[in-house]
Amino acid sequence: MVRLLLIEDDPTIRTPLTHALRERGHAVAAAHTAMGGLQTTLDERPDLVVLDLGLPDLDGIELLRMLRAVSSVPVIIATARDDEAEIIRGLDVGADDYVVKPFTAAQLEARVRAVLRRGAGHQDGAAVAVVGDLRIDPGAREASLAGVLLDLTPREFDLLHHLASRAGQVVTKRELLTDVWHIPYGSADKTVDVHLSWLRRKLGETAQEPRYLHTVRGVGVRLSAPTDRR
Repeated sequence: MVRLLLIEDDPTIRTPLTHALRERGHAVAAAHTAMGGLQTTLDERPDLVVLDLGLPDLDGIELLRMLRAVSSVPVIIATARDDEAEIIRGLDVGADDYVVKPFTAAQLEARVRAVLRRGAGHQDGAAVAVVGDLRIDPGAREASLAGVLLDLTPREFDLLHHLASRAGQVVTKRELLTDVWHIPYGSADKTVDVHLSWLRRKLGETAQEPRYLHTVRGVGVRLSAPTDRR
């Protein structure tokens, strides 16, 4: 049974959606404020959070930043804000997917299944990737550097795992957006740059002094061990 947390302030949406998802076999908790949702996430550790952006006490994007500071739980943004800039901003901050209101419970459930498949489910039994001192275990969804576990968000892990599966090869932003974000290439390519910057920081390097992540200007990025520089 998938445990969902719905953070939504509008009772005309929250109540029927909670009932509909429960009827579909999910365990659903609900919160109507940002801080209530943050506390419930910490206390109940849901498998996935559905997050409204228009909350009464704090903007949903700010809550997402707070969630990402303390949890790697997958997050689907559920919003009436349908402009591309807002969608990209949510993805950049760490959302795993988004759905624009109005939507049905069936549509949301399909998004939930897709996000969870892209997480632990579809990688069970996949081979561990080792690049230098970097070890990526897709089954456990854990990555470590020199034996120390890295604190990665789900999207950062997926990005690192994809690059590790192509170690030594240049991977384009178009491929990353298609295979990691599952969105078409376009202005959202800045999303890749932002996540690469976060990933570099957690690997203890910078774009100016790379160790594992090497930018090939105008082409893409290559993951290789420090001794494999070319």
